[in-house]
Amino acid sequence: MGRRSRDGAGPRPGVHKVAGGEAELLRDADREGGWMLLIGGVPQSYVDLADPTYLDFEYMRLMGDVVDLMGAEGQALDAVHIGGAACTLPRYVAATRPGSRQVVFEPDGPLVRLVRERLPVKNVPGLKIRVVDGRTGTAALADDADDLVVVDAFAEASMPVELATREFVADAARVLRPGGVLLMNVADGFRLAYARRVVATVRSVFRHVLLLGEPGVLRGRRFGNLVVAASRRPLPVEGLTRRAAGGAVRARLLTGDDLAGFAAGARPIEDGEDVAAPVPPEQVFGRP
Repeated sequence: MGRRSRDGAGPRPGVHKVAGGEAELLRDADREGGWMLLIGGVPQSYVDLADPTYLDFEYMRLMGDVVDLMGAEGQALDAVHIGGAACTLPRYVAATRPGSRQVVFEPDGPLVRLVRERLPVKNVPGLKIRVVDGRTGTAALADDADDLVVVDAFAEASMPVELATREFVADAARVLRPGGVLLMNVADGFRLAYARRVVATVRSVFRHVLLLGEPGVLRGRRFGNLVVAASRRPLPVEGLTRRAAGGAVRARLLTGDDLAGFAAGARPIEDGEDVAAPVPPEQVFGRP
């Protein structure tokens, strides 16, 4: 464990108190600019301060693939990120799509301060961070205002269920322009009951939906991350299928009838419903 940080800004290994518990910054010995942010012992973000286009987590690389294939290559985006942590994807978007305007909604104020001090974002052009929860922040956005809404938020290693309901997904759809894309990081494990309900929820709002994930996770054999992408217009299925099959991150893509089969029998999640998001098993991340 790194020593506890005291005064002075800039990257430094250490442990810090945040609203969500205890955050730890770890240096990557293999990459000069690489840093891992953990909260409660669970990895939340990996950033390379020297190369923001490097995406270490598998699910983040899949999200990056979706961003890469949105619209014209290098075209600036207006993006909303719900769940900030170390702002990995906002840094990536800023680097690969210059001129983008982005806002991050992160309710953990001490975490935001930690990231600003230790993993600086002031040099990320067009990025703003607001200390507010995702539903409140999204509700304040104008209709048809953004090209991308990313939901990558976790509390105590679980996705907040209020960010997976039909009412919230409909509000995200309201914010998106006609060709805009909703991206969601969903963590689940054995039998994927929660992920199936999230997919059913998104499919009840959007016409075009796909699911990306490592084959073992998609089969429900191990706990892991799945990426849901949705839009009113067709998604870049062919390009994403090629990347999923041949990229550094080997993944499968489900859409159309295959995705309908995945979600068969699952009901959309509604506001006020008593649903518990899955928690990683004890052996995942070495959680106590």
